[in-house]
Amino acid sequence: MLKGKFVVVGITGGIAAYKTADLISKIKKMEGQVQVIMTDAAQKFITPLTLQTLSQNPVITGLFEKPRTWEVEHISLAEKADVFVIAPATANIIGKVANGIADDFLSTTIMATKAPVIFVPAMNTNMYENPMTQNNINTLKKMGYSIIEPETGFLACGYTGRGRMPETSTILDEIYYVLEKKDFKGKKILITAGPTRESIDPVRFISNHSSGKMGYCLAKAARLRGGEVTLISGPTHLEPPRRVKLINVITACEMLQRVLENFEEADIIIKAAAVSDYRPKNYSNHKIKKKADDLQIPLERNPDILYEIGKRKGHRVLVGFAAETQNLIENATKKLKEKNLDFIVANDLTKEGAGFAVDTNIVKIIDADGNIEEMPKMKKELLANIILDKVIDKIINKKNY
Repeated sequence: MLKGKFVVVGITGGIAAYKTADLISKIKKMEGQVQVIMTDAAQKFITPLTLQTLSQNPVITGLFEKPRTWEVEHISLAEKADVFVIAPATANIIGKVANGIADDFLSTTIMATKAPVIFVPAMNTNMYENPMTQNNINTLKKMGYSIIEPETGFLACGYTGRGRMPETSTILDEIYYVLEKKDFKGKKILITAGPTRESIDPVRFISNHSSGKMGYCLAKAARLRGGEVTLISGPTHLEPPRRVKLINVITACEMLQRVLENFEEADIIIKAAAVSDYRPKNYSNHKIKKKADDLQIPLERNPDILYEIGKRKGHRVLVGFAAETQNLIENATKKLKEKNLDFIVANDLTKEGAGFAVDTNIVKIIDADGNIEEMPKMKKELLANIILDKVIDKIINKKNY
């Protein structure tokens, strides 16, 4: 996701500076270019040699060090950058930038850049909560800088509270967000994900093997591209994407209720959840005990959420999924027509690397005109963006029609 991007990483004088080494390593693994700037205080916590080795670039440590080129370095670097990340960001650098002070290489380069700048505050709890620090952070936010709020936990100074530098994954997520195109800005997107569960008794339920990964990838990608995303999710073990409104449900009936509650304001609906078709007709309030003979559990139909949405679709773009083990095209096309979908994402569960509980998928995308596009095996993150590309194309075509 960072191939060809030039990321400037500023490191200031906090104990969390050692964590930035992992961030630089991850950016390089994603084929991004990294230029590190260190303040004098930062060099007391981690050596420039370590970061030079990881970034594969000489580390800039001073405003008046010997120039490497004829250019005014802090100006050329400011223009070259796609994004700036200040991690950790101490109260000192936050205060400097908020008040227009530029007295070292890092602060002068921040002042000179028009690239997005992300501050990652990390400091003692009392320093972070100090009204002056909070006022400076709010000033930066008003000026358009991105701030990643610190985490709460045990701090190196011995305190427990807010002030920990966030995990590398959180910082990378913010980098993706500021760099990603915002073609879904102003669009409200409703996505369902995961399985549903239908209880038999207090300890047993009917469900399926869905992990929710495809729906969560779609929610994350849509949010990164500027969409206002509501994610209605059955039970999963996944971490919900940042900036996404998450609504947790258990049963198919609960999912239908939540979908209908959020349906009216949605511009786009993507039904990636694997909803149970049936539920036990009778629920036992007590655990059903094992007996000598067979157990029979009468089942009744659950509501068809996709069908109900299709009836109310209106101007919205509606996308469905079909997981099949036979007659993939025939079954998926039938579902597409019956549910009034714009297109359907169909996958054959018998293929290795497709379907539930894996990080990849192999799909065919069928649109309402009968066009079929066959996709090779790919990561679900990549497939999510391909699906969203088709959604945005559909919206553009509707406007031009």
